Amino acid sequence: MEKDLIKLSIEDGIAHVCLNRPSKINALSYDMFVAIDKVIKKLRGDKGVNAVILSGAEGNFCSGLDVKSVANSPSKAMKLLFKWLPGNANLAQRVSIGWQRLPIPVIAVLEGCCYGGGTQIALGADIRIASPDCKLSIMEAKWGLVPDMAGLVALRQVMPKDKALLLTYTADILTAGQALELGLISQVCETPYETAVTLARKIMLTSPDANAAIKRCINQSWTGSIRCLLARESLSQIRLLAGKNRVIAAIRQTKNPDKAYQSRQSWW
Repeated sequence: MEKDLIKLSIEDGIAHVCLNRPSKINALSYDMFVAIDKVIKKLRGDKGVNAVILSGAEGNFCSGLDVKSVANSPSKAMKLLFKWLPGNANLAQRVSIGWQRLPIPVIAVLEGCCYGGGTQIALGADIRIASPDCKLSIMEAKWGLVPDMAGLVALRQVMPKDKALLLTYTADILTAGQALELGLISQVCETPYETAVTLARKIMLTSPDANAAIKRCINQSWTGSIRCLLARESLSQIRLLAGKNRVIAAIRQTKNPDKAYQSRQSWW
């Protein structure tokens, strides 16, 4: 197994996660899928992490699936796709939807290549900040495949169906400007990583419990019924009102703006 496929460091409550296979333009081998999945599980259990910045090493985010490495091992391909129930997420899907399911804001920094599986992973983030040279593509159709890494969960939330079909049918490569116009990314700037750090620090000025509740309510209710949305909002608000971070938020607004929040509550 290759070493250090994912670099993880945690500084001042921000987890910096870097896809680290630069010799292959950070292409996804089976071991890399496993490593990403492990990092997501680790971050879920760390109540002191209040934001995540996801990036790729040496000027590229991810060039997609390393088809050769996976095709050479049918057993690993099966492990990627295996699931106990059809509605569950398999390993290939967890590396995308796993970021959405974290109770923490996740910001993806996209540079250079962001193709196929790389775009699917990026779609799992809450916010995507790209450099002007970034190129993105939903490329699976080029290989006779359907996008099957759960990126469509987010894609249906960020753009109209006809645009999503057009991108997926054609496997066109988009510039950062085109991706921004379509809603595939959130922002284009010359210094995406520094911008992501600034944004993460700004988000962390608010309660980690409130951020977790906001993310859950928006993600789970975006395409759900109004009744489910109303119920989820009410339950989240009751939990927030009963928590200490809500009191701390009020103190920060009225008396002491530097009072520290407590770690995120376990129910998120």
